[in-house]
Amino acid sequence: MMTDTATEKKPFWLAIEERILQLDDQELSGGNLEPTIQRLAGELDGAGFNVSRHGGNLIQLRSAMDKARKAGRPLLKDFNAAISALTLEDVADPYGTTNKLLDDLAETWPELKRSGRRPDVIAIVENTKLDLMIAKAKSLPDDQGIRMLIEDGVDFGVITSALGITDEKLNEVHEQIKKERAERARVATLLEKVADKTDEERVRHLIEKDVSEALIIEMAKVDQGVIDAVNKAMEEEIKEKQRLAEEEAARKKAEAEGPALEDIPSDQMVEYIDSIREIMEFSDQEKEIRTMCEQSAIPKALVDIAVSDPDKLDELEKAAEG
Repeated sequence: MMTDTATEKKPFWLAIEERILQLDDQELSGGNLEPTIQRLAGELDGAGFNVSRHGGNLIQLRSAMDKARKAGRPLLKDFNAAISALTLEDVADPYGTTNKLLDDLAETWPELKRSGRRPDVIAIVENTKLDLMIAKAKSLPDDQGIRMLIEDGVDFGVITSALGITDEKLNEVHEQIKKERAERARVATLLEKVADKTDEERVRHLIEKDVSEALIIEMAKVDQGVIDAVNKAMEEEIKEKQRLAEEEAARKKAEAEGPALEDIPSDQMVEYIDSIREIMEFSDQEKEIRTMCEQSAIPKALVDIAVSDPDKLDELEKAAEG
């Protein structure tokens, strides 16, 4: 993960250049140069760098002071200006950005290209990238900034500190991202199975697997018009299936209920009435009568009369017998 390296010990050359940046022109001139060098050596000693009693470090300090005096400005003035001009797009590749930065400054400050300084410059560029990312994240609405930093691999501690959010909030967004990644993986697998199909067939397959329209557009690479057309076709199919199911249900119901009274042949009418009378001798409960009549395939129209107006059965029987 990307972390904030601001708390790591500053490189010696950079500690020197930061102090030179604070000097005015008089401190870099003539008789003031040596006292300034001695003062800076003492300050660097206090910062944990052994300069006053270390010949090599003292030479490095003198060399940096001399180059700043000859250039007429501190190295960091040019360096910081170049860093400040970087955009988030510029630092997408910190290594490539570092190479360009060093090439641009090398004519005036060739020492920046020394092998020992390049890693330090890369670290500065990476920190600049982090700062730019955090600034962008803060400008985004809702949870988009948190999501951006998580997806870019920024350390969780840095995110909570920079955005002023709780660990709980960060974990909530992180879990949501994990679910979305899992869903994308599922959709990718679904698409593999229909890779050789038409757009309409692939979209139908995804809709049937409960994939959101937004993800279908993104991963199947189709426009909304294709989805709308497939949805309409599927709705028509559903309506047709529903119509056929209703017709079948009605047919089965009619079949179960049997023919209407006027459609029952006379000989069958007499048989049905005899069966009803036998059943009614067994039970006088409507529910039981209906159940036993249904089991005996007696038409519902005749059963309705038996439970509501049983005396009418005599009339129907006489009419059937002629």
